[in-house]
Amino acid sequence: MSTATLTSKGQITIPAEVRNDLKVDAGDRVEFVQIAPGRYEFVAATSEVTSLKGMFGVAKKAVSIESMNASIAQRGAAAR
Repeated sequence: MSTATLTSKGQITIPAEVRNDLKVDAGDRVEFVQIAPGRYEFVAATSEVTSLKGMFGVAKKAVSIESMNASIAQRGAAAR
């Protein structure tokens, strides 16, 4: 069993054995998933962005890059 100590700033160092097993390195993201009250599972958030494809079903209409850029510019101008 691997252990870590929580610092006064709320940080921990993940033991090398755990980092190697999860295949995570500096800058990688991890998730804490609550599996029961007071119990969390620590998992690597290493899913490829392509795994999200289709998450919301088929698009109702196609949107061009130009249309997206125009909407972004309009929202950006309105925020100022």
